Amino acid sequence: MILEVRDLRKSFGTKEVLKGITFSAESGEALGLLGRNGAGKTTTIRIILDVFKGNSGEILIDGKPINYDEITYGYLPEERGLYPKKKIIDQLVYFAELKGMSGKNARKAADQWLERLEMSEYRNKKPQELSKGNQQKIQLISAVIHDPDVLILDEPFSGLDPVNALMLQKVVQEEITKGKIVLFSSHQMNYIEEFCNNIIVMRDGEVSVGGRIDDIKDSYPKDRLVIRSMDSDKILEEYGDTASKQADGSIFISIPSEEQRFAMMAEITQKYSIDSISVWRPSLLDIFVEYAGDDEAKGETK
Repeated sequence: MILEVRDLRKSFGTKEVLKGITFSAESGEALGLLGRNGAGKTTTIRIILDVFKGNSGEILIDGKPINYDEITYGYLPEERGLYPKKKIIDQLVYFAELKGMSGKNARKAADQWLERLEMSEYRNKKPQELSKGNQQKIQLISAVIHDPDVLILDEPFSGLDPVNALMLQKVVQEEITKGKIVLFSSHQMNYIEEFCNNIIVMRDGEVSVGGRIDDIKDSYPKDRLVIRSMDSDKILEEYGDTASKQADGSIFISIPSEEQRFAMMAEITQKYSIDSISVWRPSLLDIFVEYAGDDEAKGETK
């Protein structure tokens, strides 16, 4: 399946929140939705989920308007949606029944998921009795218990320790491998890079950049070398204004032209003791700041 969002626009009163959002996501891959708070991600997600309508634009599945009676979805919101004083098993069954499962199948699936995520002992507990990380695991179960076609995850690893994070990572990767359409929103760039080949970065209600992560990285000019060396002070002295030391101890050296980068690398490695040398390639964080951040933040990273 292919989920398409075409020219989506939404205003609340006089404030235009979405200004023509367009992107697509294919089954079997995760699409990363990136942007600062207030960029329009949550509004976009809620329109996709049919919580409310956009002012204009389309949500399509395989080129046709999405039919919410046929397409099932699971949603893990950033602001959690569990009832604090209701038993976990009862909530999971209730949420699954809302998505079309029978009570018998819902209870069976709930118990299977609780066992899978090592939560069976909490079956009859209330969410308010659980740690934040364990509440997060219950929230994920509620999103996947009914085997949805479209899965939307908003900060799914928030509040998890490394062991529980690894457990949930395996679940998310399995959902992608099953051929689900997965939309993944997070400010933790390491998770975006782990699960997503494609991203869109939103800023002020618009898509400021989108595409395959590797293609976006390759679009940046190859005009800097990154060097780690015990001779860093000597290198800084020789290359003067074209060199700068970074917070992590590495050195950036500007290259006059991309064609000269290999010659400069050979020159530097012949003169100095070099631990590592490479052409600079942006991290996903660099891309995020470039396309989602304000001008002041961008200036600080350059």
